[in-house]
Amino acid sequence: MFKTTYLAASAIAVLLSSTAVVLANDVVIQGGRVIDPETGLDAIRNVAIQGDKIVAISEFPLEGDVVIDATGHVVSPGFIDLHAHGQTIGDYRMYVMQGVTTALELESGVLPIGDWYEGQAQKSLPINYGASAGWTYSRIATFTETDPLATAAYFQDAQSHNHWKMDIASPEQSEQILALVEQGLKEGALGIGINAGYAPGYGQKEYFALAELAHDYRVPTFTHVRYASNTEPQSSFEAIKELIANAAITGAHMHLCHINSTSLSDIRTTLALVEEAQAKGINITTEAYPYGAANTVVGAAMFSGPDWRERMDSTANNFQLGADRMTEEQLADYQANNPGTFITWHFLDENNPENLALLDLSVTHPSTVIASDAVFWSYFDQNGQIQNYEGDEWPLPDNVFSHPRSAGTFSKVLRSYVRERGLLSLSEAIQKMSLMPAQTLEDSVPQMRNKGRVQVGMDADIVVFDPATIADLATFANANQPTVGVQTVLVNGGFSVRDGELVLDAPYGRPIRNAVTK
Repeated sequence: MFKTTYLAASAIAVLLSSTAVVLANDVVIQGGRVIDPETGLDAIRNVAIQGDKIVAISEFPLEGDVVIDATGHVVSPGFIDLHAHGQTIGDYRMYVMQGVTTALELESGVLPIGDWYEGQAQKSLPINYGASAGWTYSRIATFTETDPLATAAYFQDAQSHNHWKMDIASPEQSEQILALVEQGLKEGALGIGINAGYAPGYGQKEYFALAELAHDYRVPTFTHVRYASNTEPQSSFEAIKELIANAAITGAHMHLCHINSTSLSDIRTTLALVEEAQAKGINITTEAYPYGAANTVVGAAMFSGPDWRERMDSTANNFQLGADRMTEEQLADYQANNPGTFITWHFLDENNPENLALLDLSVTHPSTVIASDAVFWSYFDQNGQIQNYEGDEWPLPDNVFSHPRSAGTFSKVLRSYVRERGLLSLSEAIQKMSLMPAQTLEDSVPQMRNKGRVQVGMDADIVVFDPATIADLATFANANQPTVGVQTVLVNGGFSVRDGELVLDAPYGRPIRNAVTK
């Protein structure tokens, strides 16, 4: 499904004479194991950077104003996260400590897109950022007759209303929904975010029209499919078939978000569906994260109806708020009075070998990109209410909590799936976390053609890590623990992590954005 380019050895590296010393570069990464998943390079090399570009890759000495000793370390393309909801400075810092150099809000998206990019540009962010045009935002705005706001609170506050979640749009409403999404595309959105699991009552024609719009603009859709259920009707299988059918008919590229949590325990069947679609040339891509628990609002539509517990094999004990599991009384209270509260929902038990095997299938499948679905950091205020943390303290305050995937997704893959259990090779893992995400977007987003690779001429988004020690420390009981084992992170040639420490004032993140045509 993903393009592989094999280059001649002379194109893999710039091989300088053994006695030559070139003009000094800005930065040289010396003596590391350089892995480039596109060319297959996996060897000890020196990498030179000038400005924001890689300018040399050599087995011979290079000079630089700053020299990083990468002996015993891996030099990899920076990791690209296609599914990151946390978009504040604290969120980005937790990402970059894992080696993430680009974090994109694609599944949910936002509106208005122009407002969001302007707001992000003012934050002096350490990594690259971008977003899709959010269909749920357009639906909320249309049904509530409000103007959308490019904030998480706008989405959370709307959870107390059910009409945008469950009602078929009138012809006039449909026109407005599509118009708002199209305006987002004109303002440079990276695609259309279709968070259908939060508004499963939409009509088939509405989803089809979104796919047609994406095809017209030559951008992907990023869908959290409308159902998550092991049983029929309205099963995960049915929802993924709907996505595939729309892609097949319209020709749109449709990306299936977090196939692991969407499929629950039916992952074998849904992966087979994706395989068959791809084999027939249907433009489907997908992703997974390495945890048996999701994080979502407690008032999500999927947790409603008389039989949702049976369909999702869950009770209140599957829900975690902060460090504690919920009771049925707490669940009922939050769903009635604070439906926008984010909770952790355990859908697979990683301590159960059969459940872990299902999770492993989704993570190791050749078609799945690794994407975190990272969520906000939250805290209880003095009144016991949940608030999103938007401050700039580092380390993050002791009282904040989140899902561990917000701090450890990429390092968990390298620790658990590569080093400890050997389910992926190091090159396979790096490909899933860098090249494949770039390739998912590069046909529609020109900037991504220069990312996800360690090659001459590519963007200097690079992570240097110790394969023997890199590890996620975040747990469900205490997610507020940054990754360890990352030595250096360069974003557009600037240091965002240096000598294992976060660079607090790193301003090197740039917008990933399509052309503005409004």
